[in-house]
Amino acid sequence: MRNKLQKLGLILTGMVAGVLVSLNFSASADRTLQAPLPVEELRAFADVFNAIKQGYVEPVEDRKLINHAISGMLSGLDPHSAYLDGEAYKELREGTQGEFGGLGIEVGMEDGFVKVVSPIEDTPAYRAGILAGDLIVKLDETPVKGMTLADAVKRMRGKPSTSITLTIMRKGESAPIVIRITREVIRVQSVKSKVIEPGYGYLRVAQFQEKTAESVIEHLNRLVAQEPLKGLVLDLRNDPGGLLHGAVGVAAAFLPADALVVSTDGRTPDARREFRAAPEDYLRGQRSDFLRKLPGYAREIPMVVLVNAGSASASEIVAGALQDHKRATVMGVKTFGKGSVQTILPLNNNTAIKLTTARYYTPSGRSIQAKGIEPDIVVEETENGSARRLREADLQGHLSDGKEDASTPEPKEQPGEGSVPDEQDVPQQQLPRVEFGGENDYQLKRAIGLLKGEKFAENAT
Repeated sequence: MRNKLQKLGLILTGMVAGVLVSLNFSASADRTLQAPLPVEELRAFADVFNAIKQGYVEPVEDRKLINHAISGMLSGLDPHSAYLDGEAYKELREGTQGEFGGLGIEVGMEDGFVKVVSPIEDTPAYRAGILAGDLIVKLDETPVKGMTLADAVKRMRGKPSTSITLTIMRKGESAPIVIRITREVIRVQSVKSKVIEPGYGYLRVAQFQEKTAESVIEHLNRLVAQEPLKGLVLDLRNDPGGLLHGAVGVAAAFLPADALVVSTDGRTPDARREFRAAPEDYLRGQRSDFLRKLPGYAREIPMVVLVNAGSASASEIVAGALQDHKRATVMGVKTFGKGSVQTILPLNNNTAIKLTTARYYTPSGRSIQAKGIEPDIVVEETENGSARRLREADLQGHLSDGKEDASTPEPKEQPGEGSVPDEQDVPQQQLPRVEFGGENDYQLKRAIGLLKGEKFAENAT
């Protein structure tokens, strides 16, 4: 036993050292990195490891046990930190390029089950009627309970034309719902645009990918080429986020040069910095500055930004920046509240870890984490209200906003004059599915009305 413990101690020490080297951490970056390894805790780990190796009902490979240990370390931190095996790491890289095989849903974990954060437009899951907040309890005949998020995602992705059966629990439904979905190659078109009516443009960003900011400039040029715009609606609803430099580039298209877009704060020097509307912060790999192609007056067009509970991360950065700089009126309902920075740190075996390293703050210093962006004007998603949706603050183990003691619950705002109402608690399946930019898009109609100077009675912050 003693020899085994010593051997495992060497393995763990080497593993930790290897991770630190592969992450390019400096020994002086944080004094806690110089602290001695927790010997008692490592002994306990070694005892458990040895007990599994000797007594588990079936043989288990060392690699599998250590991978599960790494995965558990990360998933226990917050809902967004994770260990990415080779396949998951590859899929993550493919996803930022806007094409992958699967169902088309953004998911997270809650109480051991997969929870739908948002279905992606024009995908098999969206067309099958999957809703935000659905709890996936079985994949085909395999229970989800006990799976890691990476394992569940791996099962849902697959070759196009193959099928999978999802068993879901939905609030308001007494029995599980069984839905069979055929996988497709998911090509996320991150930017769409059109002229809603003469003089008023509509620009939708569905996800922030490698070339989203450049694509936004192309679409803006098409819109202004048709006729001078009197107003523009930037639609960030159900945009789950994506790449930070894409968000900075989109914000830079509407802000003065060098304006502060977002700041981050974490424990290491690299995690504490500001991102501005400057080429060094939004260009990555491009040879020329695509913002030079944007007509100057585009930065003066009156704007409304539409957001909802599905607007997360990078989309909240853009909405918060335009709101703080008084560049646009933010309309809709409160956003998701994912204000934490995940850094992808490759390891030396084609795997990686996704580690939360900082929090995002708007130009005025507001924390986005677990709070979201409050709209300037609250407009429900439909004339009959909005469904109560999952938000960051609803996720088990979410980070605090970094400004208050996480152990102290935030006081709930009492309704009254000047307060911002949350969505009405309407079962989502009872509301019509809104086609963003379509004829039944109630919020878009109100946004165009605002740009045209119409008055309405929704509460304002």
